[in-house]
Amino acid sequence: MHLNLFAFAAGHHTGAWRTPHSSVDQLGDITYWEELARTAERGLFDAVFLADGQSTGIGGIGTGPGWFLEPVTTLTALARATRHIGLVTTVSSTFWHPFHAARLIGSLDHISGGRAGINVVTSMTDAEAQNHNMTELPRHSERYAKAAEFIELLQKLWDSWPAEAVIADRGGVYTDESQLKTIDHRGRWFEVAGPLNLPQPPQGRPVLFQAGASEPGRDLAARHAEGIYAVAWDLAMAREYRLDIRSRAAALGRDPDQITVMPGLVTYIGGTMAEAKEKQRELNRYLPVADSLRQLSFFIGQDTSGWALDEPVPELPPLAEFTGPKGRYATVLRIIESTRPTVRELLGLLAAGGGHATFVGTPEMIADEMERWVDGGGADGFNLMPPILPGGIEDFVDLVVPELQRRGRFRKSYGGTTLRSHLAPPHHQL
Repeated sequence: MHLNLFAFAAGHHTGAWRTPHSSVDQLGDITYWEELARTAERGLFDAVFLADGQSTGIGGIGTGPGWFLEPVTTLTALARATRHIGLVTTVSSTFWHPFHAARLIGSLDHISGGRAGINVVTSMTDAEAQNHNMTELPRHSERYAKAAEFIELLQKLWDSWPAEAVIADRGGVYTDESQLKTIDHRGRWFEVAGPLNLPQPPQGRPVLFQAGASEPGRDLAARHAEGIYAVAWDLAMAREYRLDIRSRAAALGRDPDQITVMPGLVTYIGGTMAEAKEKQRELNRYLPVADSLRQLSFFIGQDTSGWALDEPVPELPPLAEFTGPKGRYATVLRIIESTRPTVRELLGLLAAGGGHATFVGTPEMIADEMERWVDGGGADGFNLMPPILPGGIEDFVDLVVPELQRRGRFRKSYGGTTLRSHLAPPHHQL
């Protein structure tokens, strides 16, 4: 199976930064991020992934850290601190220009020797738009149409200066210009003459990731993505998403086995189930309770401020009666149905993963559940979202990875040197 580290702040749990020995003081220190990447590489992960946002979020940043170092810059440093692991960053097609993105990500691919990947998103908030000459985000359908044009141009730009065109003949010819390709693109959103002022990256084209769950997002992923970051609370949700993506890809003439689907995964690992649950409870003690209750109120469309934290979650109306956004509400209902949590436990599950799968237990129990998802058709691997860093990734690498290797479910060495080689299906790695 495939494994990816989604590294974020002091960990994905919103209370992680408040713990006594948290890494919150190191977020601007590049050696912190280098050490996370080295730990993931020691665990033979496919890639380390950095998400991104384009606004600070006044009203939220007061109670916990968000984005800090710019991700392309950070990954360029990580390229020099590692040898094998892939390096993936989020880029917004709503705000970035494809020439600029192609040059930066192509440069990262050169610097890392073929380990770069790009997760193309369309962004989510008007606050981000207001930092980029807009008063609000364009309509959802427009953003995805623009993303399709953006991806098309990325690929043309990376192809526009073939690597073999660089002759470097000291007699006087550096590049055979007859091999360069102009693009002369004049589309709805972008105008690009080309070629790119960077020779073709080592991978040819850096690896393209997608994370869309909407209809246009699924279509875009099925058409272009080699790796997909998915959201699924349980195996049924994961299987539905993966089968849908694979069927759309097949209808477009793609081999579905060339697409690696990785649902987000939050893990709490202990020597016993009781120890793992105590780790989870300990983090939940640091929750910003008022903020978390407000977020839950938004998700379920009712006031939760008076709910008793250590009592079971009150009964909620069925999905059919809910008039707000149904996706997140459906996930909340599934969490309650499957775990019967107290209010505090529900807030903790939402705080650490926001609806992503959460496995709690011994290394053997975590490995069992990961195998169940992969064998059940819900995943090709997982996008690991440790609730606390660096402890969460260290526990996983030291305890779960050896168990997966013992079962023959995870590599014991890197089989190639590029990110694309890490993602290749097993029969293409022989």
